[in-house]
Amino acid sequence: MELPRSTSLKIAKFLIFSLIISFETCIAQRKVILPEGPLYRAEGRHVTIECEVQGTQPSQEQSFEWSVTLQEKPSWAVQIISTHDPDYTYAMYGQRVESGEIYVERITSKSVRLHITNLRKSDEGEYKCQTPNMEEIYWGSYNAITKLTVIPDTLNATLVPQVINKVEGDSLELVCEVSKKTPYHTHVAVTWYLEKGGQEVQVISLTRDFILSAGELYKQRQESGDVRLDKMGATSFRLTVHRLQKSEQGLFYCQSVEWMQDPDKSWQELSERRTHKVTVNVRSLGKEFRSLIKAKEVNINVGGSLEITCMVEAQNPAERFFTVAWFLNNDEIVRMEPNAVLSFHGEYGARENLGKLAVRKKDDKEYVLKLYQIKMEDGGRYHCQVEESEKVTMGAFSSNRSEEIAITVQRPQADLKVEISISGTNILEGDVLQFACNVRSGATVPGQLSVIWQFMDKHKAKSDIIEMQQNGVQVTAPPYRERVGHGEVRMARVGSDTFTLGIYDARISDEGMYSCKVMEWTAMPNQNWKLIGDYVSSDKTVTIKSLESIFKVIAITRTPTARYYGTFELQCFIQPPIINHLPIDVTWKFQPANSNESFHLVTFSHDTAIEWGDKAVSFKGKMIVAKTASNTVRLRVSRVSSLEAGKFLCDAVLWKRQRPDQWVRVVSVTSNILQVVVQAPVSRLQLAQGDTTIYKRVSDVIELDCKIFAQTQNDSQFSVSWIFIKPQGQKEITLLNIDRNNIIRYNEELRASDQEGTKMRVEKTLRDLYKLIIGKAELTDQGNYYCAVTEWLLDPNNVWYEVGKAVSAVTTVQVHTPDANLQVADTNRSESLKEDAAFELECVINNQTQASSQFSVTWFFQSQGQPKASRRELLRTDRNNIQRYRGNLTADSHKSTLQSVKVSSNNYKLIMSSVAPGDSGVYYCSVEEWVTNGQNQWALQGSDESGRTTLHVHPSAVTLHTKACASPSLFYFLFVYPFIIIIALLALVVYFYLNPKKPQKSSQENHFWAPIEPITDDLKNEEDTSVI
Repeated sequence: MELPRSTSLKIAKFLIFSLIISFETCIAQRKVILPEGPLYRAEGRHVTIECEVQGTQPSQEQSFEWSVTLQEKPSWAVQIISTHDPDYTYAMYGQRVESGEIYVERITSKSVRLHITNLRKSDEGEYKCQTPNMEEIYWGSYNAITKLTVIPDTLNATLVPQVINKVEGDSLELVCEVSKKTPYHTHVAVTWYLEKGGQEVQVISLTRDFILSAGELYKQRQESGDVRLDKMGATSFRLTVHRLQKSEQGLFYCQSVEWMQDPDKSWQELSERRTHKVTVNVRSLGKEFRSLIKAKEVNINVGGSLEITCMVEAQNPAERFFTVAWFLNNDEIVRMEPNAVLSFHGEYGARENLGKLAVRKKDDKEYVLKLYQIKMEDGGRYHCQVEESEKVTMGAFSSNRSEEIAITVQRPQADLKVEISISGTNILEGDVLQFACNVRSGATVPGQLSVIWQFMDKHKAKSDIIEMQQNGVQVTAPPYRERVGHGEVRMARVGSDTFTLGIYDARISDEGMYSCKVMEWTAMPNQNWKLIGDYVSSDKTVTIKSLESIFKVIAITRTPTARYYGTFELQCFIQPPIINHLPIDVTWKFQPANSNESFHLVTFSHDTAIEWGDKAVSFKGKMIVAKTASNTVRLRVSRVSSLEAGKFLCDAVLWKRQRPDQWVRVVSVTSNILQVVVQAPVSRLQLAQGDTTIYKRVSDVIELDCKIFAQTQNDSQFSVSWIFIKPQGQKEITLLNIDRNNIIRYNEELRASDQEGTKMRVEKTLRDLYKLIIGKAELTDQGNYYCAVTEWLLDPNNVWYEVGKAVSAVTTVQVHTPDANLQVADTNRSESLKEDAAFELECVINNQTQASSQFSVTWFFQSQGQPKASRRELLRTDRNNIQRYRGNLTADSHKSTLQSVKVSSNNYKLIMSSVAPGDSGVYYCSVEEWVTNGQNQWALQGSDESGRTTLHVHPSAVTLHTKACASPSLFYFLFVYPFIIIIALLALVVYFYLNPKKPQKSSQENHFWAPIEPITDDLKNEEDTSVI
């Protein structure tokens, strides 16, 4: 079936239209192009990056957006600038964009160029060029990325700025130093420029491809060789211009450019530097010329060489004819003609024949005269004269004379060597310093010598000490004139080449560095001296220790403790021993024990005199002082006593002689303190021991012995006192005292009651036995008696002193009436009880004088092993059966446990309800019998003591109960606190039992905040309602 013609036509049109659309779509595929990276650019330079888009419609102007991903933040793209959106820039680039430091230059409608005028290190990163789509479809790429690496700008170019004056036709050489430290492969191009009249003219350059290229004005001169650029070494580029022209006057400088090749093989300029400018002045002389003279050296030693150059400044000197003549002190000595013919005057011809004179033409401008082995006569004023002639054979028509130059010819130095030696570099203040300056010469005999001794102190200040001039005259510097006058500083020449310096009393200010300066002189014809050389030795450092810093004194003794009549020795050491040649005063001082005042004992002066102190009374006749060769002063004290005990020290004073008749005190020091103890003899005094009891009747004679069993020395003397203690009292009564001179002193009360002196007396029957005799004993005489003895000895100063004391045993005296018949049971027994047990002690009266007698009972306690005098009265029951505690027993623990009970008329009991280990000891009772006399008065008839009962109390075993009761804190922890806790727990149980838990209310009633879920449901319901 054939289609209608109209339908076929429509199909053909549709196919053609589709083909056209497909073709347009294919050729319009978008592409963004950026330079291939990485791009290396120098920091601080102006950088551009070009971006081009292809495949867009020609009629549209494409927009561009630039952004960068910095190395610091690789995950964040920073927007830099846009061609269509002014708000595109991020803040960190905003200021740079606004200031024009970063901008976009549009090249065409499809390409732009990004400019960064001042590249920073922080600009390093990946740059993206984005092209927003301006069509209805997307086809192709819309951005491109390239990497920019910022490297340091290390290019450096230098040219020494200067002013150079040249004559037209001269040559000019300039050197430009170019260096770089780039780690990458780069090329350097160097170009020389001439700036004149505000315009810059390229002279010649070495391109990055190492090709020499001259500027337009210098191409012909480069070809002729007048202009050259040479690379010398790695960094030097030399410009050479021959046959300078007047037009080349101006400013020359060098420009260097560093290049680097990008990945697309294109060369990019990294950096560029320009040097300072050199001013070149070119003067045109025309037919004029000028002569100049110079010498290689102007000060020359005899026998040396002299070279004098005469220079001709002229244009085209090679084409002109010049004659050069040299003059000494206006006398011509040699002439060189244009044809190089020489003519000499005087002896200079002969010297030329001997090879001691030479003249040569160095080039067209320089003529050289050289003299060998010159003499003193060759010194003076030289000048040269230049004459020009038309031809070689014709006379001169023009001449020019140079300025004069002075040449000095001097005698050569003798090449002396100066060495300094010293007696010692570390000395002591006051010692001698000896220096020697030795002068050594070579083959040349030296001239006259002068020597100066110099000194540099600690502050680097240098000064002269003393000088010996070349004529032998000595000159002293002002600071040393006085010391030289007193002979403390001396200088001498002990040989033709040796000079000495002596300092005979070194001071601290002399510490420093010493040197010797030697000057060599020659005599001039006018009788003046001329210095031809000076030499200085190396420094010698001298260290001087002050006497004050090392002067010490130490006191020692090997006998810090001495006995009476013994000896002790003290030594005072002066340090260091090297100063034993210096005069020293040594003084021993003494401070008695128990005193704050000290005084001078003895002084051993520097002139060997001994001065004794006026307060050393006890030391006279006992003290010996001596000084040894090693500066040790010894003090020896014999027959010592307590008066010589105390603290000792020594003072030392160092002296030095400032003048023959004047001594100066340098320093004084004090030693450490020595404590000397003088011990008295240890007392060996012993008296008879062992308590005894004697029984006497009224009116009997009582004799008590005080026997001395041991004494310290045979010549000891004693003083004896008799002490009496009543049975019911603790108060001691001194009855009498007999001193070491056997003088007796009685108790005042006894003296008053015994007017006849027959009641009590003392006798010394033997040397070591004293008796107390009491006549007609009375009941009041009963009690305890003992003697106290003091032993005395005579010290080395004939003063009696107390050696020791001792007391005898106690003798108990009991006095009874003649008819007294009191008898107390005296049975001794022992009893052992446990702690807290009860204890009872009986006091039984077996016999009494009268049936109506009444008794007073006293209970005593005595610790085991203690003497009888240490017994303690517990309690007393008087004849009326009234109990009284004695002494401090009211505060004693026994008070609550003791009780005295009268069981019957002749039986008494001591009851202790509870005993403790501290109650162990000896218990007994003392009974006094009282009877009535004829006047119906009670009188003491007699007394007696019971036997001794020894009680041993054993401590009971420790139990928890006893521990708890003994410790309040443990008691509370075990009993009280648990009880309180139990009561509290019971209270809680009762509370919860009586108040059962009530049923809980709903959460809405119990809580202030409503639950979240119901509120959410309500909100949803509200929303549903609003939608409906």
